[in-house]
Formats: sequence, C-alpha cells, structure tokens
Amino acid sequence: MMRELAGPEGRVLVGADLRKSPRILEAAYNDTAGVTAEFNLNLLARLNHEFGADFDLGAFMHRAPWVEEQSRIEMHLVSTCRQTVHIGECRGRVRGGESIWTESCHKYDRAQFAAMARESKAGH
Repeated sequence: MMRELAGPEGRVLVGADLRKSPRILEAAYNDTAGVTAEFNLNLLARLNHEFGADFDLGAFMHRAPWVEEQSRIEMHLVSTCRQTVHIGECRGRVRGGESIWTESCHKYDRAQFAAMARESKAGH
C-alpha cells in the first residue's frame, strides 16, 4: 500500500525505535513529569469531547509496562474504581484495576528491522 501511495518514483522513510534496556524504556514511558500519561489520557478526553462519552479522567491512571515476549511497551489506562461509562447510546462497566489497552510500542534490534525490510521488499 505504501508503494502505491508513493508512486513508481516515490520513496518512503521509515523509522523504528531500537530495543533498549527495559529499565530505560519503562522510565521513558512512565516519565515522572507525566507527559506520556497526559498523552495517553488524552484518548479518553477526545472520546468525551468528540463522541459525547463521560469518562472520568481522574479515575484512570497511566501504566506502561515492558512486555519482553512481545518486545514492546504496552500503554494502559487503569481504572482506579468501579465505574459505568457511556459513549453515545452505549454503556460499559469498568472494574477497579481493569485496564484499557491503548497502544503498543514495538522495539526492534537492527537485525529484526533489516529482516522486516527485506521481507517487505520481497513481497512486491
């Protein structure tokens, strides 16, 4: 699809985050300034604003653990209490401690990334 969008003479620049120590990655995605948490909570704020949802932003906390088996950081919003949430006519219940998985941030080593690039090139 990217080849189609770029056209026959086009090029695409792809960036990938390399694997680092899990301690470094978790510190970055769980930053003490709360920048990533604010970014993550913005998802619920947008649902509230754009779809008439009623998420209580103060009733969620950001959590971003490293998952070694998948080589990724998973971003979650964890409910701090039992609550009922509405999005339009839909209603859902969230238990205290239950998380909404909002994003996966995969990390690669150079060999993995090169293999994906070769596989993608071979697929055309």
